Amino acid sequence: MSGAQPGKQVVPLAEALARLSALEQANKLAEADDLANRMLAAMPEHPHILHLAGIIAYRNGRVAQAVERMEKSATLAPGVALYPRNMCEVYRGAGRLDDALRAGRRAVELAPQDARAYFNLALIHYERLELDEAVRVADQAIVLEPDFAEAHFEKAEALLLGGRMKEGWESYEWRFKLKQAEGMLPKTDKPQWDGRPLAPGKLLIVGDQGFGDCIQFGRLIPWAALLCPQPVLACSGELTAILRQISGIGKIVTRWEDTGDFEAYIPLSGLPRLAGITTQNVPPAGYLAPDPALVESWGARLDRLVPKGKRRVALVWAGRPTHKNDRKRTMRLEQFAPLFARDDLAILTVQKGEQIAQVGGYYGRAPLLNLGPEIVDFADTMAILQYVERLVTIDTSVAHIAGAIGVPTALVLPHAPDWRWLLGREDTPWYPSVRLFRQERAYDWRGVIERVSESI
Repeated sequence: MSGAQPGKQVVPLAEALARLSALEQANKLAEADDLANRMLAAMPEHPHILHLAGIIAYRNGRVAQAVERMEKSATLAPGVALYPRNMCEVYRGAGRLDDALRAGRRAVELAPQDARAYFNLALIHYERLELDEAVRVADQAIVLEPDFAEAHFEKAEALLLGGRMKEGWESYEWRFKLKQAEGMLPKTDKPQWDGRPLAPGKLLIVGDQGFGDCIQFGRLIPWAALLCPQPVLACSGELTAILRQISGIGKIVTRWEDTGDFEAYIPLSGLPRLAGITTQNVPPAGYLAPDPALVESWGARLDRLVPKGKRRVALVWAGRPTHKNDRKRTMRLEQFAPLFARDDLAILTVQKGEQIAQVGGYYGRAPLLNLGPEIVDFADTMAILQYVERLVTIDTSVAHIAGAIGVPTALVLPHAPDWRWLLGREDTPWYPSVRLFRQERAYDWRGVIERVSESI
């Protein structure tokens, strides 16, 4: 690099760029940030340094700085397809979907044989709810790279969101070829179940995805048990207390070595495909119920804590930060101000995780009870929800818990929601007690909570 101080070792530019890229890919973002800033100080007009520095800024949550750096990079080197290709994601995070679309189209124009460019463009069409285009462009990526798992999965999500369930479930099978799926399934030479009958105890059902997915698809275990009695269910220990309520299960295990001698396995999220689930034949909710002892215990506590005469509303405002779409689904506590201005309500937060700290800055007319620190697991959450008039929540596992036990729920959704919530409707076939409140514009929550408040 040029600009090195006297006495300092001079590192070749190519080596420094490789080091910067390696740090970013290894998620060593603090080190990457430091190196990027030093490289920019030495060579502020170098397009690739600017581009990598923009990616690192984006991953560190500095979206505006990322956009500035990457736009400058693309201006300095307008013929490099990599730059607009990566800018798709940054513009998406900034809520600039028109700019993201232009960048995606430019990347495809510059590199028409680059499957990744088509994939990124498909993501933008999904965000814009241009689902037919998302499928078409994902197919172009697949033609160029038939085993491109991410493109197949993006196609699946677009098909499912559009209600094209039969086609969607088939493409959805590609999810286990994604990098993040490693370890979700057992290492075995046994086949995946094809829907034919098996002897008792010989089917292994794997709770393969997030808590919400397992709760949503758990309703199909009784269907599988009709064909393969007493299936073994492998799932996270955090789910055992509630999933054991589902009829037909032989035993539940939390370690692969305890599964026993199974003859075939099936991911829990694979049951909808085998069962032929569409928007018209979803098995009903109501397959879970809270523990009566916990219900009694929490009822007594809440009667002591909640001011009499107040209507009780439970609240969840933040999801798991490591979730791939957390940036667009998670909100800040303060954004629920229209609820907090209501003096007829009492807010019971059932939020877990670090975001509980936001309660320290709460201001509102409605009294707020922070129950999060006292909640041990989902069984507590289920019991608490028996004593509220409504749950207000972002798209997270608590929404599934509430829907599965029939609690009235206001679910706030981003403009381009997760596939399971479909489009153009306020209800969901998965959970009749849940009402959907959608963003009208991407990354813009204005008006959403006002509508929720008016509905209570």
